Amino acid sequence: MLRYTLRRLMQGLFTIFAVVTITFIVGRLAGSPAAQLLPEAATQAEIDALNAELGFDKPVTEQYLTYLQGLLVGNFQDSFRIQGTSSMKLVLERLPSSLLLGAVGLAIGLLLAVTAVFIIQYANSRRLRLGLLALGSLRSSIPDFFFGLILVVIFAVQLQMLPSLGDGTIWHLIMPALTIATAQFVVYMRLFDSSMTQAGAEDFVRTAYAKGEKPSFVMFREMTPNALLPVLTLAGMNLGTFLGGLVIIENVFAWPGLGQLIINGVYTRDFPVVQSGLIIVAVLFVLANLAVDLLQAAIDPRVKLS
Repeated sequence: MLRYTLRRLMQGLFTIFAVVTITFIVGRLAGSPAAQLLPEAATQAEIDALNAELGFDKPVTEQYLTYLQGLLVGNFQDSFRIQGTSSMKLVLERLPSSLLLGAVGLAIGLLLAVTAVFIIQYANSRRLRLGLLALGSLRSSIPDFFFGLILVVIFAVQLQMLPSLGDGTIWHLIMPALTIATAQFVVYMRLFDSSMTQAGAEDFVRTAYAKGEKPSFVMFREMTPNALLPVLTLAGMNLGTFLGGLVIIENVFAWPGLGQLIINGVYTRDFPVVQSGLIIVAVLFVLANLAVDLLQAAIDPRVKLS
């Protein structure tokens, strides 16, 4: 277990290094930020002076090596827009809001999918299965930003039940969390339902029924641990897509999270903020996938980590 964890962490470091490199290169391809940071009336001499101050007058290779050296000692560079403030500090200030929204949305989505499958399996209703699959497929066909706008129009504008923008209360969390929760509901439901149906045909399930166990006990105690493994694997694999969707949703609902900060950094060419934000996203991706693998091994002792 320890050897596997260390190996995965080393692979994660390589992934983070690749993200750092690609982000740096793409940022430099966009050009220097001086023209964006200075007023429109700024002279060419003022633009050149700011580029020199930010280090953009040096060769790209030298800029890259300087940036890597800074990362090794914990220097993530200051924000171009907010002078004297570390870009990583700005990112870490926004991170809790994103983690809260993402965790609540993902938890609700998985809970909805698992609950729907339990009801389908217990009722053994083909019509209910088809109805929920059709409803979930309809939701997944709607882009997240458009679905979010629909919720705003209905619950914030028409019914005036929920606030449409920002954070601060649990009511602000409901619409963005529901947008996240319903985005991949049908994917998790279909996979979990298929896994539960497959588990129901296994010998150990038939043995449990032959011993006189109640259907509810067999479903929760015998079938669910085995059927959850593919769902957890898919959740880990889809984390990158999930984080990308979180960026869009944060901007739709003006949620003051990491995604909104990164988008604003892209618009204003605040490269240190964008780079620091993507480093944190890469770290979250690596840790979440490692956590999923360890959780699989904890749920099913047949899973060997090697």
